[in-house]
Amino acid sequence: MIYLTANPDIISEGYVILITGLLIVFSALVTLALFFNYGLPVMLYVYKVITKRKDKKVSEIKVKRDSDFTGEIAAAIGATVHMYMSEQHDHESAILTIKQVKKAYSPWSSKIYGIQNRL
Repeated sequence: MIYLTANPDIISEGYVILITGLLIVFSALVTLALFFNYGLPVMLYVYKVITKRKDKKVSEIKVKRDSDFTGEIAAAIGATVHMYMSEQHDHESAILTIKQVKKAYSPWSSKIYGIQNRL
């Protein structure tokens, strides 16, 4: 008579792998959460101190205008981009032709039936 019993070494090894995997995943999540909550603001502050820039608001930023850039130049650039993008795609007809091809007779395909033993 054969008795099937679970090997305790295999079960305990599975628990060790499970606990180790869970510890790795959750420690990585905690580390990332701490980095994004505390590490990034510190890095941004250090960057601001190193570059010695003051924060600017969007309303304070002045737009510099180039007087040489006219509407004709913008139209030429737009037309060039349009022509370039339209030339990238092939224009093919939507007609699909299916031709049936007759296969030549091959003795190899007919010999497969001779392999089976039919009683």
